[in-house]
Amino acid sequence: MNYGQFFNMIPEATLVAVLIIVFFADLLLKGEKKVAMLRPLMYVLLVVQLIPCALAEPASAFGNLYVTTHAVNVMKVILTAGTLVVVIMAQPWLERGAANKAGEFYELVISTLLGMYMMMSSGSFLMFFLGLEMASVPMACLVAFDKLKRQSAEGAAKFILTAVFSSGIMLYGISFIYGAMGTLYFDDIAVKMTATPLTVMGMAFFFSGLGFKISLVPFHFWTADAYQGAPTPVTGYLSVISKGAAALALCIILMKVFGNIVEYWEYLLYIVIVLSITIANLFAIRQTELKRFMAFSSISQAGYIMLAVVGNSSLGVASLIYYILVYVVANMSVFTVISVVEQKNNGTTQMDAYNGFYMTNPKLSFLMTVALFSLAGIPPFAGMFSKFFVFMAAAGQGSFWAYFVVFVALVNTVVSLYYYLLIVKAMYIKPSGNPLPAFRSDFNTKLALALCTGGIVAFGIFSCVYDWIAVSAL
Repeated sequence: MNYGQFFNMIPEATLVAVLIIVFFADLLLKGEKKVAMLRPLMYVLLVVQLIPCALAEPASAFGNLYVTTHAVNVMKVILTAGTLVVVIMAQPWLERGAANKAGEFYELVISTLLGMYMMMSSGSFLMFFLGLEMASVPMACLVAFDKLKRQSAEGAAKFILTAVFSSGIMLYGISFIYGAMGTLYFDDIAVKMTATPLTVMGMAFFFSGLGFKISLVPFHFWTADAYQGAPTPVTGYLSVISKGAAALALCIILMKVFGNIVEYWEYLLYIVIVLSITIANLFAIRQTELKRFMAFSSISQAGYIMLAVVGNSSLGVASLIYYILVYVVANMSVFTVISVVEQKNNGTTQMDAYNGFYMTNPKLSFLMTVALFSLAGIPPFAGMFSKFFVFMAAAGQGSFWAYFVVFVALVNTVVSLYYYLLIVKAMYIKPSGNPLPAFRSDFNTKLALALCTGGIVAFGIFSCVYDWIAVSAL
């Protein structure tokens, strides 16, 4: 074996080094010194990790088991930056009741991110599946991190059972593809791919298995319980980082491996997109618990993300990556506010707790409103541009059904505006005899909100961000 091929996997190699450093720091440091040093060490390592991801060039290794492109490397930058925001916003929660477990939390987060790296850079179904499981198993541990809470244990049980079930379905589909093609390598399959019963069934089962990971309808039933049961920082991580990696991987595989039978999977995609956006929006209206509310919001957002795949073009890939970038900053801004309010309000995440919130905490209310408006796609925030680009990518397909799906998505954007405004109404309009008292946010909360709000504004103003992504997708 030529071990020099590991130099083609610099982002993964450096992330393994980050994991080892954090592991030994957690093992060797004790007491107050451990608490004081571990957090800044994690910040520095994740910031440094952005550099090899940004500078990495397209490469392959180990007989094309590992294949990376500019688009994948851009997504690695986005997911690493999003992970940094998650770690920052998790600090109040860790300091409140899990300071002695901070090292475990960091190690699980890095392990999950490493699995996502491998999943996106896979050149074979074998590598893809290994990367997916590398991400899923630590994620189940993160969901169950508050193991003494009944909801956390219940959410983790549903998450791991669903993950096992979806992995089984996916493997079943991959076995069909291997039986028909005689290989697991993406490039070889793409050359040989024809529409036979085995390949079409394999594609359908594979899509279904990954649909569970992205929480597309009708594969979404685990989402609300897992989101509600997980610690709020983990819920944010699950809703944006994990979803983003799986969405890009599905996009690449559908376009690259199953491109020759696009007429079969595009109609499947139409149905799933319409169901995901519509059903999730209708269920979101009925929610009174914010983490369940954001769970159905994330299901709807997954439908919008998959709109980018409809066009089957480089514009679709660029639109998908840009949408995820904007979604990361907007969603993490919302979850940062939810987390800090949860810490200040005895662990409650009910929407009623936000009644009259503007009267006592106007700055947090304003930042929450900006993030919600971006999620809803209201100009001039970045969310409007991200929705515009995925609509353009889908409409570029040119068929009647593509236009119909875009029309349904536009109508649902109005519906989503209504339920996002329910939170705004609670903060600004609904009276409360006993609103949350005024409180000062800690430095980490302010830093996370500053990064996210800056992204919401900047990514909608500076076109160079989208241009950078669009060039990488060519």
